[in-house]
Amino acid sequence: MSYQSTFDRSIRQPEAFWEEQAKAVSWFRFPEKILFKDEKGLDRWYGGGRLNTAWLCLDYHVEAGRGEQVAIHYDSPTTGVKRSITYRELLDEVSRFAGVLKSFGVEKGDRVVIYMPMVPQTVVAMLACARLGAVHSVVFGGFAPRELAIRIDDAKPKLLITSGGGIEISKVIEYMPIVNLAWEEATHKPDACIVLQRDFVPVPLVPGRDHDWNELMAKAEPAAHVEVEATDPLYILYTSGTTGKPKGVVRDNGGYAVALKWSMANIYGVQPGDVYWAASDVGWVVGHSYIIYGPLLHGCTTILYEGKPVRTPDAGAFWRVIEEYKVNVLFTAPTAIRAIKKEDPEGSLRHQYDLNSLRYLFLAGERCDVATLEWSQQLLGKPVIDHWWQTESGWPMLANSVGLELLPVKPGSVSKPVCGFDIQVLDATGRQMPAGEEGIVVVKLPLPPGNLPDLWNDTVRFKQSYLDPYPGYFFSGDGGYIDADGYVYITGRIDDIINVAGHRLSTAAMEEVVAAHPAVAECAVIGVHDNMKGEVPMGFVVLKAGINIGEEQLEKELVALVREKVGPVAFFKQAIVVKRLPKTRSGKILRKIMRNMADGKEFTMPSTIEDASVLSELEDTMREHQ
Repeated sequence: MSYQSTFDRSIRQPEAFWEEQAKAVSWFRFPEKILFKDEKGLDRWYGGGRLNTAWLCLDYHVEAGRGEQVAIHYDSPTTGVKRSITYRELLDEVSRFAGVLKSFGVEKGDRVVIYMPMVPQTVVAMLACARLGAVHSVVFGGFAPRELAIRIDDAKPKLLITSGGGIEISKVIEYMPIVNLAWEEATHKPDACIVLQRDFVPVPLVPGRDHDWNELMAKAEPAAHVEVEATDPLYILYTSGTTGKPKGVVRDNGGYAVALKWSMANIYGVQPGDVYWAASDVGWVVGHSYIIYGPLLHGCTTILYEGKPVRTPDAGAFWRVIEEYKVNVLFTAPTAIRAIKKEDPEGSLRHQYDLNSLRYLFLAGERCDVATLEWSQQLLGKPVIDHWWQTESGWPMLANSVGLELLPVKPGSVSKPVCGFDIQVLDATGRQMPAGEEGIVVVKLPLPPGNLPDLWNDTVRFKQSYLDPYPGYFFSGDGGYIDADGYVYITGRIDDIINVAGHRLSTAAMEEVVAAHPAVAECAVIGVHDNMKGEVPMGFVVLKAGINIGEEQLEKELVALVREKVGPVAFFKQAIVVKRLPKTRSGKILRKIMRNMADGKEFTMPSTIEDASVLSELEDTMREHQ
């Protein structure tokens, strides 16, 4: 069936379409109402349906004869540990850890905060919560004490699960000092803390509070799965908010299971038994959806990788993993590809590995510039698919749905809307924009299954953030446009639009031009205050390894390129060479902080920053160029 006919049916007849997709999931009780309004007036999916997400991920496959298939390949170049876990082995561990949780009184609806590194026990903890109907909230390992405390106070967990620490390339990140400070700061105190010890960072346990993971598992009795309603929450995942207080995105069980299973086959083009690798972290939405739940729901083999695209040990790390585990689909961030490109501009390390198993490379997490997309295509000789989604959606909203039909790739575009997502572009008054004209990207309601139905204990904020700005639509916060062929282009967050002497210009469009220069590995363009023009763009570039070019010459060439491609109205006059760009751990460039720094404004150090020292380097560089 073609993409267009399938998509059209999903928009015209959403209830019939998603009822049909729900039949691919094994329910304990099939839903009575496919789409309905809850008591708050919010759209919900699969009323009356009963299931268990962990059962679907594990028991279902073991009972269907997939028990000896590898569920997870754990590969940790930072510690030198590798481990392959079958579906049957994973079911055994999850059942026993569910028994551990049960022994602490964890029941359906209770919350459990998980503050863990990229290790199999993190997956076990998440699935064990789901098995009992408990709600997990994973906090990225290494977040600051205050950020962890805020999440503890908001979720009010019965238990906290953590570890001695993790490793970032070669740097040990100790978790327990962070946990101890967060525990003191938090008003809510969990009943207990379960600690996974790691050989490289053993930690003393606090008597009466802390309990050793391995000791508990040694005497654990397996726990049976608990049936839950489709509308019951599976997890809370906190995402940044404009007020400084994180927003607790809620994900339900039923809609999420249906959406993810559909997406694995129809967006990513994988089948049960295929090897799927999302090179992300379990602390992010990508990790939830496509390291754990999506692949396991679909009966695939997933990769849990505790490493980086470079320096563990080199820029061939990803290619080694693909060859070793016969990966069929890789999903990573453009930032990872740019890091590889910076270290190995000619891609010579790729040719040391057999990548014949790879069918597609999917990119998301940050806008993919054309230069990165084309470099990847040339290097791999495979389709490279840029796609777009958010923590709030839980799965892709815009993508080339290769399982339905591989559409022509348009560099710079995130392709067409995924089935169920009626993507539109509006102006500030809510008027639909003509083809090719930039505006605000929204999704016509109802959202399909799998999206957030609400924020945790904050429906008022949910409506204010997402529903009130454009009634009848979900407000994404991103800008973009749709071309005459229906391809969508995301130009970045709305606050990345700058006003130069009355002209509204996209810094993303300028980044596209700068990134195409052969000397540039990655870049960021921000708007800085100017007394005459209001704002003017300023570029920051990281050079590829082995490139020798004078800064003045490079700046001259980049200014000429932007003038040619965007126009003199952009007033792009300054390009500064830096060693690194400040990023979150998920790879997003911290442009807002860069703007505040350039304008001399105060800024709050984000808990998500990968390396705070880069801000000091950047501040010194800006001072030199003033």
